[in-house]
Amino acid sequence: MDGIDGKNSRDALVSGNHTLRDEIREYWSDRAATFDQDPGHRIAEGPETEAWRALFCRHLGAGEGRRLLDLASGTGEIARLCQGLGYAVTGLDWSEPMLARARAKLPGVTFLQADAECTMLRDASMDVIVTRHLVWTLVDPAAAFAEWHRVLVPGGQILLVDGDFVSGGWLARMVSCLRGGSSVRDMSRHRKILSQVHFAQGARAEAVAGMLRQAGFVDLRIDRRLGAIHRAQMPQLGWRKSLLRRTEHRYAISARKPDRGA
Repeated sequence: MDGIDGKNSRDALVSGNHTLRDEIREYWSDRAATFDQDPGHRIAEGPETEAWRALFCRHLGAGEGRRLLDLASGTGEIARLCQGLGYAVTGLDWSEPMLARARAKLPGVTFLQADAECTMLRDASMDVIVTRHLVWTLVDPAAAFAEWHRVLVPGGQILLVDGDFVSGGWLARMVSCLRGGSSVRDMSRHRKILSQVHFAQGARAEAVAGMLRQAGFVDLRIDRRLGAIHRAQMPQLGWRKSLLRRTEHRYAISARKPDRGA
């Protein structure tokens, strides 16, 4: 399913010249105006920011001016966090409305419009790559991971924060039915897109780690210690979404591109 043939077959699921990638870009573009208002997207100052900082430092160490690529940067929340940790940040997103908000928020950060699966960046041009909640939406993760491996310098690091938001048990399904805040149209569009991406049945940590290993990454670590972040988010999430978060398979995965000659 993966590679060029897999990409083309999934893109062809959307009729005519309008591809699945176009659908994904338009969906997130339509959500840009209210994205930061949705709990769990904006990173609140205080305990939540400190919890995210601890996660990133645990896996990546100090920024020290290293070049960091924030993939699917959205409105710039992770870019803002990483800039505060001392990285030289570049954000990349497929949605121009998202980028416009990120640029207004962080005028000192470079933001580029491109597909995360085809960044158009030079070989070995980044020291670190980070993503939050991108992997589960990828059309062709094998191609994406190969692309990210290409863009990293030898010895470069990657940190993915993601989850399986699909295949929860009965409690997750019940809480999902109770959730409000999304229109019927948005929910329908979301389900249509999700049914066509690679991880339509859920992005499990072990499966993602296996694909990263196949792309050439080493020293993989799966970290499920996200409780501090979830506890800090609880006041904004409300009881329904907090309960759902407890049922979801969420994780961070860090890895490294081998040193030259390794």
